[in-house]
Formats: sequence, structure tokens, C-alpha cells
Amino acid sequence: MKNVGEAPQEELATGVRSDHSTRNRVARSILDHGPSTVADLATRLGLTQAAVRRHLDTLVTDNVVEPREQRIYGARTRGRPAKVFALTDCGRDAFDQSYDALAVDALRWIEQNAGGEAAVTAFARARLEAQAETYRKAVDAAAPEDRTEALAKALSVDGYAATARSAPVGEQLCQHHCPVAHVAEQYPQLCEAETEVFSRLLGTHVQRLATIAHGDGVCTTFIPHSAPPQTTTPSASTSTAGRNPA
Repeated sequence: MKNVGEAPQEELATGVRSDHSTRNRVARSILDHGPSTVADLATRLGLTQAAVRRHLDTLVTDNVVEPREQRIYGARTRGRPAKVFALTDCGRDAFDQSYDALAVDALRWIEQNAGGEAAVTAFARARLEAQAETYRKAVDAAAPEDRTEALAKALSVDGYAATARSAPVGEQLCQHHCPVAHVAEQYPQLCEAETEVFSRLLGTHVQRLATIAHGDGVCTTFIPHSAPPQTTTPSASTSTAGRNPA
């Protein structure tokens, strides 16, 4: 597997300066912010668009990033959508220092020897519940209108490079990186358990719109604006959580 600009993997992970550091910065910016246009990258990195294109050409050749048509949510504007560049699986692997194979083997053993899919689901929920304790403290300490942003910041501490942004009739929680994406590709119960936890933390029904594990550039969760006060207990969305529409 080629790493970014043929730089050593540890260089990419630590950000050590070298002849390839600018390409590493370009790739890192895509990891942190999701699929990006040339203009986006030039603005964030303080580079000219011509310089960004030159580095992207090398990253595409090295199979670190790939060009895609920009996904448009809502009504399309006139004109052709700008091309965006997203990390490939190879590119994500250059940043990840995970034990994907071990995790998949462990979940497969659980599935085959300890209760099938129900056991995997129970494991996923227990894992997320333990992980969510820190997130719960952050969300509970925030004002109601700031809870999605508080959750995004807590997720970023755990390596999810998450952001919150406004959307029609609600907000979107975007996770630009997923440390367990390759495992979740085979075991979507991990995504489903995460969506359930988000629903409980935010106190409302949420809907997973996209996941990196499904091949999307960003994990995107829609959080609707709170309805007028009603003393009902919210329940998590299970119809699309972790299993994106085709």
C-alpha cells in the first residue's frame, strides 16, 4: 500500500515535516473536514488552487484520495456541482493505527460462538454505552441549543473529527473520520448502536443519513429541531441507523 506521497506511515500520523508534508496536510484536511473542493482546501491551508491541484494529482495517483461528484442535499442549484476529493480506504489506512483484523475476528467469534447477531448487537451497545459516559457529561452541561455542538466536540476528542452544522428544520452531526469504519462495514451493529446513543444523549429521534462504513465520505446524522414541549420519552431511530439507503 502506498502512503501519502510515498511518505512513511509514521510521518503521516505524527505530522513530521518533510518534502511530503504539504501533501500530508492536504490529506489531513480532507480527513478532518470530509470531501473537499480545491477551493475549500486552498482556503483552509493558505495555498493557491494551482498548488492544491498539483498535490491532489499526486495523491490521486497514489490512491490516497479520489475525485467524486459533490453530493447535494436538498434542492440543486443551477450549474454543475463542484468536484470534491475524498480519502480512499488506502488513504484512511495511512492515518489509522487500528487492529481491524483482530476486531473483526473477535466479533466473528462472538457471532459464531456466543449467541449470533444478538450477541454482536449486545456487545456494540455495551461498548457505546461505556464510551458515551464522557459524551453525556458534555451534552448535559450544554444549553439545549448547543448540545449537538457539544457532542461533536466530545466525539472529536475520541478521534471522530466531528462537526455540527445547521440544516433545514434541524442540524447535521458530521463525523469526518471513523476509527472503526472497516469493522463497521462488516458489522453495522456498531453504527446502529452509535445512532441509538446519539438519540438518547440528545433527547430526540435522530436519523443516520450516511456512513463512512457504507462508502460515504462522512458519517452524517440528522437531528431535527425540538418540537414544542411535550413530556414524551423519545426513542432512537432504528429504521436507517447504520444501514444507509442504497
